[in-house]
Amino acid sequence: MKRVGYIRVSTNGQNLARQKAALMKYVAEDMIVSDKKSGKDFEREGYSSLKNGIGKLVRGDELFITSLDRLGRNKEETLKELQYFKDNGIRLKVLDIPTTMIDIGETESQTWIIEMINNILIEVLTSLAEQERANIRERQAQGLAQMPINPKTGKQRSLKTGRDIGRPVAEYPSNWKEVYADWKAKKITAVEAMRQTGLKKNTFYNLAKRYEHSVS
Repeated sequence: MKRVGYIRVSTNGQNLARQKAALMKYVAEDMIVSDKKSGKDFEREGYSSLKNGIGKLVRGDELFITSLDRLGRNKEETLKELQYFKDNGIRLKVLDIPTTMIDIGETESQTWIIEMINNILIEVLTSLAEQERANIRERQAQGLAQMPINPKTGKQRSLKTGRDIGRPVAEYPSNWKEVYADWKAKKITAVEAMRQTGLKKNTFYNLAKRYEHSVS
């Protein structure tokens, strides 16, 4: 079994010293791997060395990090990495999640405890990922609510681009007025009106609604 530490900052201008000092209480300095790169994905030289090559972590090894966000910022991708550690018998110890730091010995009878701790980590990150998705949806809804309505199309308009949000507005076919008049006068059915205009059901009724609103 070997103990390895992993530390990361997002840019070259940031300092790794604080994380390194925290991990050196548990891991030898020459066993700490570092990256100065964004956590948006896992294409990082230091982190990759933990899964490939001479420094690859194997079953029974322990990986120490200060917090889950040092592993990665993308929670969906980080979940995949946690599953990888679980499937390969690698124990992840996270300094700011005390449950993961419990010393349980090295007997086979304690395997279920390692499994439980790995599951706790996955559940914690799953909950955080779900909350993050909910926050994103809420921010998107708030942003949409603040967008003005384009009176010509009835769609919300982006303040940034000045364009309508959503699918492009359907255009009236060249024979719209004649066909619409015949349909409203009950000279033809809606199905026939759709055939003559070449429109699908939803588009036809949406255009009819918009047309009626514009002439009312």
